Amino acid sequence: MSGNAPALALGSGEEDERGQAAAQGGDPLYTIVLVRMRHDQRTRDYVARRTTEGMSTKDIMRCLKRFVAREVYRHLRSTDILNTVGSGGAGS
Repeated sequence: MSGNAPALALGSGEEDERGQAAAQGGDPLYTIVLVRMRHDQRTRDYVARRTTEGMSTKDIMRCLKRFVAREVYRHLRSTDILNTVGSGGAGS
């Protein structure tokens, strides 16, 4: 998974390469969020609530991507996958 650092400030007419990759489906978090926004009732309720609070879809997606990243990280930690990745290094 790619990191989700804040986008750099761009001048008018400049295109953000990360935004373009996300729009083309190159960002797995973007894909997960899109699917959840369309099919997961809890996410749809969250989007509706945040929209009525005045948040833009872009900001809502950013929050959802952060949530998904935390959820995936917690799952990886609970299954001990993170501790076994890279354990077959040069010292083994």
